[in-house]
Amino acid sequence: MAVIDAVDLDVRRVAGALGAEVRGLSLASVSDAEFALIQELLDEHLVLFFPDQHLSPDEHRAFAIRFGEPEIHPYIPKLDDDHPEIVVLKGESGYVADVWHTDCTFEDSPPICSVLNAMVMPPAGGDTMWSNMYKAYETLAEPMKQMINGLTAIHTAANYGQPDHKAEHPVVRRHPRTGRPSLYVNKQFTRRIPQLSRDESESLLDLLTAHACKTDFTCRYSWSEGTIGIWDNRATQHFAVNDFDGARAISRVTILGDNPEPAFDTSQWAPYQYERVSAAAYGLDRD
Repeated sequence: MAVIDAVDLDVRRVAGALGAEVRGLSLASVSDAEFALIQELLDEHLVLFFPDQHLSPDEHRAFAIRFGEPEIHPYIPKLDDDHPEIVVLKGESGYVADVWHTDCTFEDSPPICSVLNAMVMPPAGGDTMWSNMYKAYETLAEPMKQMINGLTAIHTAANYGQPDHKAEHPVVRRHPRTGRPSLYVNKQFTRRIPQLSRDESESLLDLLTAHACKTDFTCRYSWSEGTIGIWDNRATQHFAVNDFDGARAISRVTILGDNPEPAFDTSQWAPYQYERVSAAAYGLDRD
């Protein structure tokens, strides 16, 4: 990692599975070499935290779009008309993303990463957790890997009241930068595996989504106001811990994604066909 060696930074790992806290950079004025370093660190640690940045909305947006084109989220409130790329999540209004998920997997091209700005934090609690989907896949037994390698899954926006907003992605995707396979199903948006019966799909998804958030694969971070967090949406899941009283507000810019490529051949299995027309079969496409 020649770029990393060329810049003097304090990089402290947050947990064994993933995550690092980085000091020594001002994200309001990042050079090309420094941005290349950030990208390398993100590839290695999957989620990065930069304390004491205190970026303005314009600085937040300007830094985030270094990663690519920003998303205009279809369902979450925006900061203001001048910053439609910045969504705001406020804990006191009742919205806390306390379900393990990967952002917007109901899109054909889900986001590649997000850049979060911790604006208002409670005196205690309100941490966020991430889980490493490389490790979630790698630690499965070989027979289970062979079973899921050729499967796909349907993801929908039913949680936002939009069940017809959906996409189909490989259960195991290959990261476009690292080439590594990762598990790509989540509790919030993944609805079914079309190559399996409804009962088989539900059982397998319950197993995989529980496995994906095992403690050994996770890190937990306690925010301070002004901290910027960046995570790779292609190889992680995250969870906001809903254990706090008082105000908690974050703003976030999410970067538009790529088309998840399967790590293995997904053409070998056709969609499951019921022998008889039944309510169960009919309901399989009704989320």
